[in-house]
Amino acid sequence: MILIADSGSTKTAWCLVEDGRIKQQIKTKGINPFFQSEEEIQEEIGKGLIPYLPTHRMGEVHFYGAGCAFPDKLAIIHRVITSHFEVSREVEVNTDMLAAARSLCGHLPGIACILGTGSNSCHYDGRDIVENVSPLGFILGDEGSGAVLGRVLVGNILKNQLPAEMKNEFLNQYGLSASEIIDKVYRHPFPNRFLASLSPFLAQHIDVPEIRRLVLESFKDFLKRNVMQYDYNQYPVHFTGSVAFYYQDILRQATQETEIELGNISQSPMEGLVKYHQTVRNN
Repeated sequence: MILIADSGSTKTAWCLVEDGRIKQQIKTKGINPFFQSEEEIQEEIGKGLIPYLPTHRMGEVHFYGAGCAFPDKLAIIHRVITSHFEVSREVEVNTDMLAAARSLCGHLPGIACILGTGSNSCHYDGRDIVENVSPLGFILGDEGSGAVLGRVLVGNILKNQLPAEMKNEFLNQYGLSASEIIDKVYRHPFPNRFLASLSPFLAQHIDVPEIRRLVLESFKDFLKRNVMQYDYNQYPVHFTGSVAFYYQDILRQATQETEIELGNISQSPMEGLVKYHQTVRNN
């Protein structure tokens, strides 16, 4: 059996595959070694995943995650996996960006992008990531992500850049005050998750011109500051992630206005990853 994990900052999707078919899917909280200690990750996997699996014996485990771009962070995830599972062939820990590239492009070259809680992009040659513009996180980068959309939305609301009735509706819907928002952003853990949780308000009001423009400009910023640093005229640009999926009409408009060839859009990379690892095993 093969266990595949696709982990973002908000949630982790686990998929147990047997003979090329999905046998079981489980969701746990997001796992990110950049923000969580090894003990916290141990606890999340031990309580959120292990009790729901039929066995701890795996042929392969492939873990793709946000925050897995540095050797010390990869080592944390590797230690946690090997402490919980008996793996006969391979334990692979890699970035969520490689997961997106393998899922969206398979064994063909292209440009792969993530638009979820965070955002990221890469130029993929069909085997490896050959270029990657650093996403820089929701404070310095992450253009087009749920966290940045939420951040811009909250900033516009609290600075009275949107209609007063919309401000009142927002605060009432989420049961928040201005001081509580500031406290959650600056003093609580995982402010990116909190901000991303507010971004669905945009989808609810996407027909309001100011809201649609906010989302469109954030997507265009992502394309200009990230995708356009690659040889984007030579390859289709593919997207995965909840933000890309639910705002795909506006994403399509953003690519048209920037003259970028739009490729595939998927809500999650898991289906493509299952297919990728099955073809690798068969070759």
